Amino acid sequence: MHLTSILPRLRRDRSGVALIEFAYAMPAVMAMGMYGVESANLAQTHMRVSQVALMLADNASRAGVDATGGTIQQLREIDINDIMQGVRLQQNRLDLANRGRVTLSSLETNSDGGQWIHWQRCLGMKQGAGWDSSYGKAGDGKTGTAFPGMGNAGSEVQAPAGEAVMYVEINYQYRSLFGTMTAIVGSPVIQYTASYIVRDKRDLSGNSGSGIYDPSPSVGSAKMTCDKYTT
Repeated sequence: MHLTSILPRLRRDRSGVALIEFAYAMPAVMAMGMYGVESANLAQTHMRVSQVALMLADNASRAGVDATGGTIQQLREIDINDIMQGVRLQQNRLDLANRGRVTLSSLETNSDGGQWIHWQRCLGMKQGAGWDSSYGKAGDGKTGTAFPGMGNAGSEVQAPAGEAVMYVEINYQYRSLFGTMTAIVGSPVIQYTASYIVRDKRDLSGNSGSGIYDPSPSVGSAKMTCDKYTT
């Protein structure tokens, strides 16, 4: 068959046009699809981290045991360990303990009527600026009235006189669905806070003024103090 007879037939043949058009469009379609899926996963992760913060603050506000059968509750180290274990179990898929930092603070009023952070307990392996508490450390505001409370400037959370507020901060490193292809939405640090006033009358003195009791058998080295980084 001569080439001169084939060329006219090729000009009239349109059977591969759709396939070629799809080949050109496929990279853009895939990129948009991946962006949509990644954006949905990021939104869902924001919701999950927010729910963890709310759950922890709520549980911490309820934790404790009645002291000598009375109406005053004592918060114990074992109670804190239990509610932190709840954080691990609730969002095990997030791997929050390895990819983030959870800080639980007891915001109270000091003897001068000012705000202070009586104690803090932490969970997570991340550390340093951007991971540890953004609003203070244990002992801040112990005296005087200069410490404004916890939260964004101008809208700080403050504890009522004689009461305590459980203030939670979570910083979490988002994990992309597509591994190293983080350029789709980036690899942001998701940050959420939550706070609840303690529900029952709580004994805020603790062992030696620590704010937390640790009766026998003591939790010992299992205390989740913020100078440790643990899963």
